[in-house]
Amino acid sequence: MQPSHVWHEDLFALLSSVALISLGIVLFKQAGIVVGGTVGVALLLQKVTDWSFGTWFFVVNIPFYAMALRNMSKSFVLKTMLVVGSVALCGDHMDRLLAISTLQPVYAAVVGGLLIGIGLMILFRHKASMGGFNILCLWLQERYRYPVGKTQMLLDCGVVLSSSFAGNGLTLLVSVLASVVINLVLTLNHKPGRYRPVAS
Repeated sequence: MQPSHVWHEDLFALLSSVALISLGIVLFKQAGIVVGGTVGVALLLQKVTDWSFGTWFFVVNIPFYAMALRNMSKSFVLKTMLVVGSVALCGDHMDRLLAISTLQPVYAAVVGGLLIGIGLMILFRHKASMGGFNILCLWLQERYRYPVGKTQMLLDCGVVLSSSFAGNGLTLLVSVLASVVINLVLTLNHKPGRYRPVAS
């Protein structure tokens, strides 16, 4: 049985993950990168509508809360909703704290992917998520032992490929790279049962 975290550990973890994920999203937005999941859907929709990333990110996650309420704990749903709301807010207003004058797309894909992947891993370890595909993938891992990183990678790359009309070939390639980096972090570092206390 996995040890539980006390409330202040969860709070620090959620704040840390929001900071890392929001910074990764800022890099993606600046470089025009589209990734999978609800983040990718929100980034894509904000390009073709008048709504901001944060608004779309919050809206497209709403249907997944119903799934989480049926299959996950109430604390998981609450923490996920807090994370989604915070990332939506930070994603729209981080430019007030950070200005980037030069950014290479490949660098943005790799570093942004690492930041988001680490942020997601922190969330998963503290029984929370970024909503969307995270909820589905965590449920599949819990129920059928499907690796969350590999499942998420397949779904994310599918979203990226289906949204290829929104950018050129280079944008598509770096977007796929970003999705692979995010999910490689999860595949290598979030395997159920891998990390157990070492007996003294």
